[in-house]
Amino acid sequence: MTNSSPRWHSLPWFLILFFLSTTFLFISVTSAASQDTYYEHCSSTVAGSNSKEFPLSKLPLPRTHNGYYTGGDELLTQNSYSWSPTFSNSISLRTRAVHETDIPGLFKVELSLTFQVSNIYYQDRRRRNSVTFRLQGYWSESKGNLCAVGTGFTYSKEDYLLKLFAVLKLSNLTKSTNITSLVTGTLESLSSDNEDSYFVPISMLLFPQMNYKYSYVSNDSKDRCSGGSDHLPKGLSLSSLQTRSFCSIVARAVNQFNLKYSWGCVSAKNCSNPLDKSIGYVPNLMSLSEIECSDDKERMRVLVEFANGSYIDYYRHFSPKMTLVGEGSWDESKNQLCIVACRFLGMTQSFSDAHLGDCSTMLTLRFPAVWSIRGASSMVGQIWSVKAGNESGYFDKIMFQSDRNYMQGDAGVSSAKYEYSKIDIARNSCSNPAKTRGKAYPNAFSYEMRFDMSVKNSKGNIGWGYSAPISVDNQHYQYSSYVESEEPANFNSSGPVNISYVIGITVNSMISPFNKSSTPGERFEILAEGLYDAETGSLCMVGCRTLDSNDSLDCKILVKIEFPPTNKRNAGRIKGSIESTRVKSDHLYFEVLDFSAYAYYSYEASIWRMDAEIIMVLISTTLSCVFVGLQLFHVKRHPHVLPFTSLVMLSILTLGHMIPLVLNFEALFLRNSRGRSKSFDSGGWIEANELIVRVVGMVAFLFQFRLLHRTWSARRGDGNQKALWIAEKRVLFVVLPLCAVGALVAVIANWGNNENDVVMDTNPRSLWCDLKSYAGLVLDGFLLPQVLLNLFWNSTERALSCGFYMGNTVVRLLPHAYDLYRAHNYCRQYDGSYIYANPGSDFYSPAWDVAIPIGGLVFALIIYLQQKFGGRFIFPRRFRELEGYDKVPMLSDA
Repeated sequence: MTNSSPRWHSLPWFLILFFLSTTFLFISVTSAASQDTYYEHCSSTVAGSNSKEFPLSKLPLPRTHNGYYTGGDELLTQNSYSWSPTFSNSISLRTRAVHETDIPGLFKVELSLTFQVSNIYYQDRRRRNSVTFRLQGYWSESKGNLCAVGTGFTYSKEDYLLKLFAVLKLSNLTKSTNITSLVTGTLESLSSDNEDSYFVPISMLLFPQMNYKYSYVSNDSKDRCSGGSDHLPKGLSLSSLQTRSFCSIVARAVNQFNLKYSWGCVSAKNCSNPLDKSIGYVPNLMSLSEIECSDDKERMRVLVEFANGSYIDYYRHFSPKMTLVGEGSWDESKNQLCIVACRFLGMTQSFSDAHLGDCSTMLTLRFPAVWSIRGASSMVGQIWSVKAGNESGYFDKIMFQSDRNYMQGDAGVSSAKYEYSKIDIARNSCSNPAKTRGKAYPNAFSYEMRFDMSVKNSKGNIGWGYSAPISVDNQHYQYSSYVESEEPANFNSSGPVNISYVIGITVNSMISPFNKSSTPGERFEILAEGLYDAETGSLCMVGCRTLDSNDSLDCKILVKIEFPPTNKRNAGRIKGSIESTRVKSDHLYFEVLDFSAYAYYSYEASIWRMDAEIIMVLISTTLSCVFVGLQLFHVKRHPHVLPFTSLVMLSILTLGHMIPLVLNFEALFLRNSRGRSKSFDSGGWIEANELIVRVVGMVAFLFQFRLLHRTWSARRGDGNQKALWIAEKRVLFVVLPLCAVGALVAVIANWGNNENDVVMDTNPRSLWCDLKSYAGLVLDGFLLPQVLLNLFWNSTERALSCGFYMGNTVVRLLPHAYDLYRAHNYCRQYDGSYIYANPGSDFYSPAWDVAIPIGGLVFALIIYLQQKFGGRFIFPRRFRELEGYDKVPMLSDA
């Protein structure tokens, strides 16, 4: 019998030929239409017909241009929450391929243009709104013009996919560039304005990358920065910094800087403004961002951005009116970074008309070699204009220094030295409190020495602030919130030690802490140095605050701080005061400022908690031994009940004791605790209990294994127990699928949670940890197999002693009760120091801590009722006697 179904090779050959010809014709027409589109929108560039592709290493265009855009409201501006890792209006133009044409100097190009905009949330679903266009067109090397057309895709506000048609036009894309070179252009929609895919024209500017020539910071022009060395401290050389690579230093160091204007600067009208005065205010912050950098030549291109506020927003919008473009180089003779910066000019309503010029702004930046109470910034510098005083755009020198909030990780921190000058005054101004026995206080290098605080005076709460050490003796304080600080090996901690601090106060009302007009959000700073006694927890310092003038300081300030003892479970509060030592009639006098902060000594609390948890581990493991012993005693007195004990239940309990021993979890914990003991001074308690924990755990396992062995032997000792084996198999057939489904749910939940963690930029939880927690949940429900066996067998035998099933239930449920207590008495830490109720070994949360104990107690109650009224007591009477097998009396094995 032949198959009558149609086959492609049975079609007439002329139909196949017709299909292929039609397809070829369609592609040709489409290609011709696309070519006509190039000619229509890019008429200034006429291309030849033949082309060949360049090797990637010989591209006349760089692989990537970065820049910024404005416009395109319907396409790129949405009502959304911004989560962009850089400027919210940045773009990237990437060269994918370049082909030669028949016309010299004219190249066919393939490009991709990406707009990095915000992430958009549609109906609780996150979708990245980065719009990318794939473009093809032509670039004229001699004219520097580029024109290309192409398509892109995005999602509309109604959440459907839109295909976009656009033409890109760029100018000034030349092969030789310098500081004043700027690539500008537009991206225009090819759709009509009544179509959904239409968008407002986008103007853009890009920084050139091809054959850039440093012109203002060449070796013969570094004297341009000589005028910026006034009042700057001696700088550190590159070789003395932590990272000796020029680019890596700059990448880590350039950040946020506070601008310090000269005396009398109170408004935008009478202050020297590095920007156009038309912006209406004087910026108080500056930041530097790298465009490109060369390590071997120690040169870089930067964006100099100004802002007004207390910090520079990480998700800021690029504004040419607030930004300068500069090139810098390292001056080894003066150990400073010299930058020449140019302004954006020709700005009308779009970026496409912008160009760079007026390169009269100079900056110098140094890493101070010496810190003191007059200044303790890791980076300082000056910005000034080289114009004459009567020229438009001139401004006086402005000092700037790195924000101390961003000192952590700065390249020059560990190399600079702090010079104490007020120690004698502090020693004479402070009394020595009496030492008390039995109390311990934080060491000078501990993380608890830095804290956030609330500040108030007699008029009420005026704001909040922070206090952080700068140096202890001749050692720099390490800013680390994840690892406990340790005293350096060469540090002598006996007696009072010299210490320096930075104290910042931010007001939240019109009340000023220093008898002057203030605005909400204004920040004041005090540098202080003095003595700290770790035996009494007392810190006394002399402080200085900067007045309106750069060189004027008020050092008649006394700062006192009292730290609570660390060897208390609840540490209490840090209390302190800032007071003026001037007479009340002095115009610089201010009333006492009191501040307080909650002291949570993480390592001392962890020591107390870890010690308590070790005791609870020992108690719970010992109780497990006792309860298994009670069951062994019970089956010895009543050997006939052994076969009615669930082997699945005993196997789960045995594995629960065996797996930690096989994988050596306790040994792993104790090995880690030795490393922690360097930070957690527990007096050797953890190490002393290593043998006890492991021995008691081994005893519990052996008892449990003995019970399992006896039950197994009782089952196999008599061939009449076949019916019980059938019932046990039924238990297994119920328990195994339940465990498999639960494990699958745990895996799926892990995947879902990790996706959310990636969205929220948090560390994902490992699948192994979730499976371990699920294994702990299975162990919590260890009585379920016995409940099922009693149900299938309809047993009335008292197979389990009350001490065994109730005692082990309590042992399994106590960690959840403790977790509830711990959540209300300790700050939850994810430092791997948990010993009892470890979140990585079971499900612990307020909901689980209630649900699991209720479930365990319900199982225990069911066991009690089954052993008293029968395995099917909950069923109607007519279903209780339905047996699938006969009960056979069991002989004693005596």
